[in-house]
Amino acid sequence: MSGAELSPANAVDDSNQAAETPSNTDSRGARKVRTVAAIDVGTNSTHMLVASVDVALATFSIDLAEKSSTRLGERDPDTGELTPEAMARGLESLRRFRELAISHQVEQIVVAATSAVREAPNGRDFLQTVKDELDLDVDLVSGPEEARLIYLGVLSGMSFGDRPHLVLDIGGGSTELILADGRDARALTSTRVGAVRLQRDFVKDDPIPPQRRSFLQAFIQGSLEPAVDKVHRRIKPGETPVLVATSGTAMAIGALAASDDDRPPLKLHGYRVSRQRLNRVVDRLAVMTPEQRRALAPINDRRAEIIVPGSLILQTTMQMLGVDELVLSERALREGLIVDWMLRHGLLEDRFSFQSSIRQRTVIHQVQRFAVNQVRAERVANHALNLYDSTHKTLHRDDGSGRDLLWAAAMLHACGQHINLSAYHKHSWYLIRHGELLGYSESEHLMIAAIARYHRRSLPKKRHESWQALQTRDNRRTVSEMALLLRLAAALDRRPDPVVQKLKARVKGSVLILELVPERLNQNLSLEQWSLESCSALVSDVTGLNLKVRVHD
Repeated sequence: MSGAELSPANAVDDSNQAAETPSNTDSRGARKVRTVAAIDVGTNSTHMLVASVDVALATFSIDLAEKSSTRLGERDPDTGELTPEAMARGLESLRRFRELAISHQVEQIVVAATSAVREAPNGRDFLQTVKDELDLDVDLVSGPEEARLIYLGVLSGMSFGDRPHLVLDIGGGSTELILADGRDARALTSTRVGAVRLQRDFVKDDPIPPQRRSFLQAFIQGSLEPAVDKVHRRIKPGETPVLVATSGTAMAIGALAASDDDRPPLKLHGYRVSRQRLNRVVDRLAVMTPEQRRALAPINDRRAEIIVPGSLILQTTMQMLGVDELVLSERALREGLIVDWMLRHGLLEDRFSFQSSIRQRTVIHQVQRFAVNQVRAERVANHALNLYDSTHKTLHRDDGSGRDLLWAAAMLHACGQHINLSAYHKHSWYLIRHGELLGYSESEHLMIAAIARYHRRSLPKKRHESWQALQTRDNRRTVSEMALLLRLAAALDRRPDPVVQKLKARVKGSVLILELVPERLNQNLSLEQWSLESCSALVSDVTGLNLKVRVHD
């Protein structure tokens, strides 16, 4: 993926980067961060991200996100060319984005143009104008390459686990459908059917008459049939893929579906929408006038014009794939440009190494962001996981999914001290809840925050916001069990230096026996013993077991 390398006159001086050593810190010992911008020149809008790439962690965080409604897809109806007005809007947006990127001292601006420019007879002329006036190199990506970048973007923010995923990105001019797992993409497809294209070519009356709507659905089905057939052929027997939807259309529909919840999610990444709920939203939108759709909070003026064609693509694709639920992803092509840049600059070994540790990477990123003592956090996490492994069916009945949540909560349980030592567990809940934990679903995110919240002081109460947010009985049970394990593990963290090598746990009758193995022979562990024994009443209330603490001879 090419891009504009910025000169010392208008960006950070790169003269020292050629001589960089493999060290992950600079000469002052600070963590090495590289800053890059990615611009996606789409059919309906142009987006830019400025990202800080942590060299040591091989991950990135978004510093700035900008969007401009350039409407390049409004091409000349006779010639199919980009109109002078559309090119002027696009050029002005790119000029502004370039200035913003330079102000953030990025070392490179990576730019990709998709279907509108790709298909226009004068698309390459437009890109030459961009090069001449702004000195920006724009990659004119093919449909499959666009699909690959979308896959990388989704992969950077979502844990695929062992299940294959179908990724659906509905753009203005094209729809990308991808079948992939954590290791690689099995099928990359791009179809020339998009929200702007359908609205421009087929929507003459709005609301769309029922007969016209049926025609649109048939047209979408016919257009997408080769892509759907291709992914179906590559799904192995017994596999049940997860459908991930990304794009402005999907996020707007997700926001409308979520608005009916008693407690709408703070963010839509990882939010699940059933086909039944989707159908209700689509039926509601289809009978509205553009003015009525504009009055809906999640829909801006331009989105109100194209949301119905876009939603019909989403609805029809779900029907063709035979899936009953989709998961929303806020990450897509522009984040994929960042991941691709990292791959090309040797900051990632491969896609799978990035995917397989996405949860660990994002947690460690938050640990560093909030200046958590990582050594002590890892010590607490090790004790907590040791307790988890040795007390199954006694202190907890978790099916294995809670172990990863316990680790994340243990690593972040003290992040609230970044704000204040007093009642820091409440601050920890707030920071975790409102932070970014990639690879975790919304419900998992809430559980991690709550486990950290209840690792000290009072047990959960109905009036607590952190408890109410959990909603399901299973999630609350998991939080209660994991929080108890974390409470016991954190009780050992009384001194800066390690004194407990290992914590052994077993249940004998109605007694929970915790045995402390010291780091050194004859180590005095009376402080840690007292700290654990102070949890006795709570352990008895939660489990019915009497706590006994011993020090290994």
